[in-house]
Amino acid sequence: MASNITNNEAQQQASASLPPGMAEVKAKNADDLFKEMNRLPLFMTTLDETDGDGGENVALEALKALAFEGTRTEVAENFRQQGNECARAKQWTDAKEFYDKALAALKQPPQPRDPEDGPKVVEVEVDEEAEAKKEKEIEEVCFVNRALCNLEKKNYRSCIQDCASTLRLNPRNVKAFYRSAQACLSLDKTPEARDACARGLNIDSSNKALQTLSTKITTRQDYLDSVAKVRREREERVASEKATLQLALKSRSIPTRSTEAAPDLEDATVKLAEPMDPSSTLSFPVILLYPCHSQSDFVKAFSEKEKLQEHLDYIFPLPWDQEHEYTVEGVEVYMETAAGGLIKVGKKMALGKVLGSGKVEVVDGLVKMNVVPKGRASGWIEEFKQRKTA
Repeated sequence: MASNITNNEAQQQASASLPPGMAEVKAKNADDLFKEMNRLPLFMTTLDETDGDGGENVALEALKALAFEGTRTEVAENFRQQGNECARAKQWTDAKEFYDKALAALKQPPQPRDPEDGPKVVEVEVDEEAEAKKEKEIEEVCFVNRALCNLEKKNYRSCIQDCASTLRLNPRNVKAFYRSAQACLSLDKTPEARDACARGLNIDSSNKALQTLSTKITTRQDYLDSVAKVRREREERVASEKATLQLALKSRSIPTRSTEAAPDLEDATVKLAEPMDPSSTLSFPVILLYPCHSQSDFVKAFSEKEKLQEHLDYIFPLPWDQEHEYTVEGVEVYMETAAGGLIKVGKKMALGKVLGSGKVEVVDGLVKMNVVPKGRASGWIEEFKQRKTA
């Protein structure tokens, strides 16, 4: 006979007490529940190594320990497989770390098991020769795969080192030659890249990747050769032009001197109209100093055939000369001699003759002239002598 359940009885059944574990979960809000779930390895979305109260996450530590359970080969193979998974996902940093751990595991001495740690384990005899062979295979693969990670991360020298380690284990590893050649090419070490590529092709002459890379290396080398040729020709031309300029100065008896405090003249320089012809016209950067008023004018290219008067004609009148002291007829020009004295420069004398007199020298590629109003000349000369003797 079917029994009828009243509304009150249904409510009482629905409100019956939950099991202790479920009651504890129900008492927590959603945020706390998500935090607790995140500490369980199966549900983790971010790494939480605590138990929520500042203690150790036992479940996570146990899971970590499993990674190091087994023989060196088993541990290394586990890390290698994880590295491969990351590499397939192009997670190069993570992949490299797993290959690092695999290689480190192969170097670790066997860990004796604590007899009190867990259930009794049945000892199994291990074929040491087969185990050593397997270790070598894993080591080779980890090195060549880590080389790929370093190549993708642009750690080219590390990539080359990993390829070298691979080839010490197996001199016929084509991938190691290919990746080493790629890294060398990225560093513009084209001879080394060509050598690695050729060695790989000697082993596998039909390897399409190596054939393509070989073409790239040749193209890059041709480009580098052309750049080097242009640079060499430019350096040779500059050296020839410099030698021609020195010959031109020497033939005109124009002394020059360089100091450690050379001014920045940008592109202004002593030069020949025809850089390879010592008989062509010379020009000089010239600074006209107005020492009585702490002013100056700069003439970027003053031809050896030009006279000072020609430049003063278009420079004067000076915008700051309120007293109109600076006129072509109203100024005198002086240059310091190599001996530390002064000579008066004729305004109608060509610059080449002034410089070729042997009394003055061109210092740091710059000619300096002092322009002084005639009425102030004697006083300025006296001040100059006092500064020299001070």
